Amino acid sequence: MLPVQAYLKLIRFWNLIIIALAQYGTAGFLISTHSVYSTSLLVLVISTILIAAAGYSINDYYDVKIDLINKPERVVIGKRISRRYVLLFHTILSVTGVGLGLFLDWRIGLINFISAFLLWFYSNALKRLPFIGNFIVGLLTGLAILVVNVLFLPFVAVVWVYALFAFFMTLIREVIKDMEDLKGDNTYGCRTLPIVWGIRGAKLFIYLLFVLLAFAVVAIHTRLTPLPVLFFIGVLFFPSGILIAWLIRADTRKDFYRLSQFCKVLMVAGIFSMVFL
Repeated sequence: MLPVQAYLKLIRFWNLIIIALAQYGTAGFLISTHSVYSTSLLVLVISTILIAAAGYSINDYYDVKIDLINKPERVVIGKRISRRYVLLFHTILSVTGVGLGLFLDWRIGLINFISAFLLWFYSNALKRLPFIGNFIVGLLTGLAILVVNVLFLPFVAVVWVYALFAFFMTLIREVIKDMEDLKGDNTYGCRTLPIVWGIRGAKLFIYLLFVLLAFAVVAIHTRLTPLPVLFFIGVLFFPSGILIAWLIRADTRKDFYRLSQFCKVLMVAGIFSMVFL
């Protein structure tokens, strides 16, 4: 593997592409078609993917030993990239991402700074605790959608729906990934939800998250502004029902891996569904 390939693997290149598409889709299809031609949007997208790339790299830095058990084929730190260079790489990405955010607006800069700090804190400590680490990752994913509306005011209700969907779907995926990684996490003393509550308890928690997502969308529809409910049922909630059906039967590491990948497919489908709004 070439050094460039190792760095692309470290920063989850294709995940960064998804983030960029989500932000451009939010701006162009949910807010204003003209916003996609804005230089400010380009700067925002670059700053966001720099912060995300920094988060992925520092997460792998702290998780080398666990990943050698759970996903040895994915480990590049210590094999292709020195640990010292990963720290330097993370710092450069984080500082540049925050700086670009400040260039746009102090609010964007603050959001980027908080995001960079939380990603570091998550990797260093929070991800080994039940729920809080999952919550932080979900929150930052939803914020990546919402920050576009911070740049292009006023707030649009449908953007909040997509931000909520990104938050809940990421939170659900993180819990499923914890089920998949239970062996390695348990070996190194992590206290994730599947370890603390067991697989059955973690599944019940995911069912609750789907109920909360449905209530949140209904609340926005009834109290803030009418939404295309049938559209959201068909595009977002029906596929979520399929995920729940698969989750009920899942009990092996391979099952949870497939569910984790299906969550990613749902998020990508959610991005493309913006075209129809």
